[in-house]
Amino acid sequence: MEKELEQLAAATGRSKSYYVKEALAAYLEDRADYLLALAALERKEPRTSLADVRRELGLER
Repeated sequence: MEKELEQLAAATGRSKSYYVKEALAAYLEDRADYLLALAALERKEPRTSLADVRRELGLER
């Protein structure tokens, strides 16, 4: 991974720390979304299927 990070930084002219920060920010956002969804499931909140949402928005295929 270190070698790939070095190559990416060299090819783009950005620092390795820039890419590490970007990756960490994306991970933290995804993790927060996951934990919020899990909490909603545990509270047994109402759910809507993707098919129903597509139908309601007129996006059926």
